Amino acid sequence: MLSIIVPALNEAAAIEATLQAVQAWRGDGLEVIVVDGGSSDATMPLARALADHVITAPRGRAQQMNAGAALASGSLLWFLHADTIVPKSALGAILHAIPGGESLPPTVSGQGAFENMAWGRFDVTIAGRAAMLRVVAWMMNLRSRATGIATGDQAMFMTRAAFAAVGGFPVQPLMEDIEMSRRLGRLVAPLCLRERVVTSGRRWEERGVWRTIFLMWRLRFAYFRGARAADLARRY
Repeated sequence: MLSIIVPALNEAAAIEATLQAVQAWRGDGLEVIVVDGGSSDATMPLARALADHVITAPRGRAQQMNAGAALASGSLLWFLHADTIVPKSALGAILHAIPGGESLPPTVSGQGAFENMAWGRFDVTIAGRAAMLRVVAWMMNLRSRATGIATGDQAMFMTRAAFAAVGGFPVQPLMEDIEMSRRLGRLVAPLCLRERVVTSGRRWEERGVWRTIFLMWRLRFAYFRGARAADLARRY
């Protein structure tokens, strides 16, 4: 019924907690797929005990997620970053939001379970010591609702029909989630769920919260003005 796809690269410190949060849902029509991009740490052996499939793919989040979707048996695809923890209510929230999802019994499986064009994301909380991270998360959630654009940190989900209609994630080194949202948004408006996933604030804390905020604003502004993702990736 549903496939959780987790792209990973050197995520040994985070992958176990992420996968532990979804263990109760394995079986009964739900599978977990980890797609490794060439880790040099213990990401893959740690993931094998907690996932149905652990595979490798060319490095790059878009390519890894597309490889996971190609293997997935579910008709609903849920893309989860390797350092993002989902709440216990998350699966029920998705099934409630997707048209017809709430009426499916837990043992339903197969490609035809979800045939509607639908996609969405969760609100996000950013874990970390800096108080400013709460403001960053609030702004992300507000901006996402206003623009219909989701980020990968928000645990994007979509029916296989919607994924196929836009050709999967665009293979680019940065902003693949922004571009995917744009393309999906031309099909149907996103389902903006208020349940909160918790993502790591390490990126902001390692580089400096304000420095990272301003950098991401500049990059997104440049991307919306037509800058090439490859050029932005070098600046990132």
